Amino acid sequence: MIRIYTQFIQGNQWLQQYRGQPPLLACILGFTETGLIPGISAAGATPEDRKYTAIADAEFLVNGFSPNPQYPLPPLDAGASPVLISRAVVEACQLPVYLFNAGLPQPPAVPAINLGGLPADCLTTGKALPISTVKQLFEQGLTWGQKLATITPSGYVMIAECVVGGTTTALSVLTGLGIAAIGKVNSSHPHCNHRQKAEIVRMGLQQAGWETKLAEFIDPFELVAAVGDPMQITAAGMVIGASQSVGVLLAGGTQMLAVYALARALASIQACRGVPWHVWEAYRRSLDSFAWQPKQVVVGTTRWVADDPTGDTVGLARSVGDVPLLATDLSFTQSSYPQLRAYEQGYVKEGVGAGGCAIASHLYHGWNTTRLLQAIEALLAQHH
Repeated sequence: MIRIYTQFIQGNQWLQQYRGQPPLLACILGFTETGLIPGISAAGATPEDRKYTAIADAEFLVNGFSPNPQYPLPPLDAGASPVLISRAVVEACQLPVYLFNAGLPQPPAVPAINLGGLPADCLTTGKALPISTVKQLFEQGLTWGQKLATITPSGYVMIAECVVGGTTTALSVLTGLGIAAIGKVNSSHPHCNHRQKAEIVRMGLQQAGWETKLAEFIDPFELVAAVGDPMQITAAGMVIGASQSVGVLLAGGTQMLAVYALARALASIQACRGVPWHVWEAYRRSLDSFAWQPKQVVVGTTRWVADDPTGDTVGLARSVGDVPLLATDLSFTQSSYPQLRAYEQGYVKEGVGAGGCAIASHLYHGWNTTRLLQAIEALLAQHH
């Protein structure tokens, strides 16, 4: 049911430790105008649709199919939203869900914790977010990571995301951190648009004057402010805060590898200059006593991401370094629904914690892939 692609021993230890333990799902919603670039993403058929993808997914994650959703799931060129997978697991396993609005153009129709962030400008500007917003979101992520850990003291926190265009901002942050990620990230397209992504990232880093900075000290806050999105810095704070006391499953593919790399960069003392002093003091004390605990952290995705022949997620995980990459073996080959079978042609692949939720269904409830497919199809049947 679960394959370990990198750091096998550490990944296996994590799975053994958290088998049967209760997870909770923290889904961080964000927006970047990068997602409105024509052709950049298949998470919404048009740029206008993509403005509402995150809030529609959030509403569905909490409510499932309802007669009159305020924000219906946006039409896709092919496939169905990955939130179907997450919702099937959340409903059947009764997982607690915490939604975080890290920066959306409009608030979701379901309760969400507002972190006071902003939607990001397109990364090609080299000025995606104000540095003050980036630091505030980091502070909020750190605090909420510690809070969520106290809610599931013997379990683990799954950190998921919904950001349209997020694999492109992931590529920009990875590249800015000096990781060779060009040609390795995934996308919601059946054939990854590597050339388009690389050109957008090159423009953004050039606008931000990042080439000269790579030779000097890298400030991760400045990097996110230049070419990132509001989810990344929130999730990085959250994984640092939560990992000090519980396990963390970063539920996603490329985007969560970028979050892991960002968290690691932030977990050096020098990187945190400019954070409010009281936060810095508390963080420095936690560094002295715990540091962040990367051995508590894994990245969990779908096999459609891990085995995607048009990307190289496994190679990217190795480039990022010491992170276990796990994936669910869930297959839609036998599904009676064409919108699910589209995943086997490379559409959609992942999002809203789909891979992590699938992994959790096995770890917590002992489900196999057949049982999981039945739950997803039962959910779809409510709509047909």
